[in-house]
Amino acid sequence: MTRTAGTGSENEAFLAERGSGTILSLGLVAVLGALLAGLLLLAQAGVMASRAATAADLSALAAADAARGLTSGEPCSVASAVAAEHGARTTRCGTLGEGIVEVSTELLQPFLFGPATGRARAGPPP
Repeated sequence: MTRTAGTGSENEAFLAERGSGTILSLGLVAVLGALLAGLLLLAQAGVMASRAATAADLSALAAADAARGLTSGEPCSVASAVAAEHGARTTRCGTLGEGIVEVSTELLQPFLFGPATGRARAGPPP
């Protein structure tokens, strides 16, 4: 198989395409970088939500113990203290009777999508 010399217009078209691989590579790197940044933000949102839920769960459990008299202290102040130990603040706390406590928390650490919140209810075992 032999190659024949191209016409002048074919050579000009080839020369016009020189360097396009570099631009395509840069574009691909930019797209992959944006996707990676989005993935990292999504992962961070999941971590923040988990931390807020953990703070709410532990605060509600501690407050329920205080409401039932198993530990000393007023339930909502106990919940606030436990939330503070986990980097959160109590936004809502209330006793629903019979040792059942509902607590809402918000993380103190700022986040791009707004504060991460958690809500939990705890009480005596059934």
